[in-house]
Amino acid sequence: MTTDAAGTTAGSPSDRIDTSVAHPARRYNYWLGGKDNFQADRESGDAITAAFPTVRTAALENRRFLQRTVGYLAREAGIRQFLDIGTGIPTADNTHEVAQAIEPESRVVYVDNDPIVLAHARALLSSSTAGATAYIDADLRDPQRILAHPELSRTIDLSQPVALMLVAVLHFLPDDDDPYALVRQLLDALPAGSYLAASHGTHDYLPPAVAADFRAKARSGGPHGLINLRARDEFARFFADLELVEPGITSVAEWRAESEPPPRPSAVEVSMYGAVARLP
Repeated sequence: MTTDAAGTTAGSPSDRIDTSVAHPARRYNYWLGGKDNFQADRESGDAITAAFPTVRTAALENRRFLQRTVGYLAREAGIRQFLDIGTGIPTADNTHEVAQAIEPESRVVYVDNDPIVLAHARALLSSSTAGATAYIDADLRDPQRILAHPELSRTIDLSQPVALMLVAVLHFLPDDDDPYALVRQLLDALPAGSYLAASHGTHDYLPPAVAADFRAKARSGGPHGLINLRARDEFARFFADLELVEPGITSVAEWRAESEPPPRPSAVEVSMYGAVARLP
């Protein structure tokens, strides 16, 4: 992606589609059994599957976590505005569909930096007539671009509570990007009563050799879409000074999953933390 001096993406979205490099959204689509992926995505996905054979289970459980958190936020917390960053290629029960099924007036802004994701989103994610959806071409590493975008101000009222959705996206940010500062910039723009919902891959449950391999690859850099796994205490830092919603930080497979049909996967199989917290 190239940008001009103002931080605006240069060129048309199609100019930025590089099918030779794996992209997290397309790799995730591959794990979920979708068709919107390319050879590089499949090769990257297979390499991760070789090290972590239950990764498809993790992807499915992460998706269910998103649906349950949106349901909680819309139904129990009364949230009517959602900022979903790292949207991914649309599948069933997307953020606005879950929220608007509960409250048709819900308003959702989707953000992603993959032009393929944005093309699918604009074509497939239609809002209820009472609510609204918008789509921003931007990167989580540029929170000010997201916050200043006209589509955001047209769709979401930042003086009213917002649910910031960072589901399975933070682990694509290396420590050098200072992900904690990026999240704090976004949270600082939201009023009291807003929420952060996030999930993050972890090495806590992986065999030591596999965990060491993931850490080594993260340190060495590498292709777009590298996963930077973090420990529970590192994930907890994203929720500093926030009020965690019960059951707190737990496996995405276990977060308010009482209504999910058995058999349920274990935290070891999923190897991903999730949590929801309120801004006091």
